[in-house]
Amino acid sequence: MYRLFRPLLFRLDPESAHQFTLQLLRLGGLPPFSAMLHAMYAAPDKPVEAFGLKFKNPVGLAAGYDKDGVAIRGLSALGFGHIEIGTVTLRPQPGNPKPRIFRLVEDEAVINHMGFPGKGADFAAKSLQKILKGRRRKDTLIGVNLGKNKDTPLEEAAQDYVTLMRQFIFMADYLAINISSPNTVGLRRLQGREMLELLLSTIAKECQTIALGRGGNAPILVKLAPDLSEDELDDAVDVILRTGMDGIIATNTTLARDGLRSKSQAESGGLSGRPLTGQADEVLARVVKKVGGRIPVVGVGGIMSPEDAQRKLDLGATLVQVYTSLVYAGPGLVKAINKKLRKP
Repeated sequence: MYRLFRPLLFRLDPESAHQFTLQLLRLGGLPPFSAMLHAMYAAPDKPVEAFGLKFKNPVGLAAGYDKDGVAIRGLSALGFGHIEIGTVTLRPQPGNPKPRIFRLVEDEAVINHMGFPGKGADFAAKSLQKILKGRRRKDTLIGVNLGKNKDTPLEEAAQDYVTLMRQFIFMADYLAINISSPNTVGLRRLQGREMLELLLSTIAKECQTIALGRGGNAPILVKLAPDLSEDELDDAVDVILRTGMDGIIATNTTLARDGLRSKSQAESGGLSGRPLTGQADEVLARVVKKVGGRIPVVGVGGIMSPEDAQRKLDLGATLVQVYTSLVYAGPGLVKAINKKLRKP
């Protein structure tokens, strides 16, 4: 079905197509449409345990598609084991000027320069609260990806993340600290040893305070860029382990442009899709080796087929996430991946 639908969708500019499919999936949360989507896309259960949580399968939706959590029910019907909404910022912000998403069809890739557009934390929290009211035990798990506002100085970034964490820690199944988007000026500097140590130490201290005061806690994951040098990556993983974070997401989009054919290759922003596959795999393998089994790692970047997903798991990822591949292969990819995954 998607093969017939895709040419029509690709006549729209990428951001309009994104919004169109998002609105369709909002309708997918209504009972008649939800039942239809479940019938078409239900994936076989392949349970995985990570961060003290039980996922019905290892395939998740990466952050960036549903920034405000408006289509969680519809997305859940597509067979995902987890859905990561966001990136959510404390205050609403428009993001970067348009156009800011570019399809690189010849390369099966996307460049985005979104800059965390969204309606802010209060709106996303209300969206989540609606989902939680009718939630069942076996439903798709929900992560919230957190980022700082563009106008928050780097020296004050920790306060943005801590305030967001306080708001979502008892709503989300897990939280992801996004310090690796290339589309917010200076954000990736937070991955440096000193700034990352300060940020994650502050977050860890707040987690302890919340746990002591109200009981319970949500796992905290940190999302890293694929463009770090080996030393920078080792430093970041060291800090993540030392501050007691619960997991790592490897990786975000890349600034690299090697081997691209599309005319849009010179656009600024983060590149995702097939050209990222090898780079993301290399970073994943290094992170897994460095972590040494102490915390789980989520593999993201360039998963365009079931074979790509299996390779990420073979490299040591506990979970995987997709996004750009859905643009090219359609939502049936989630079911296809889960059907072909080998049992652990």
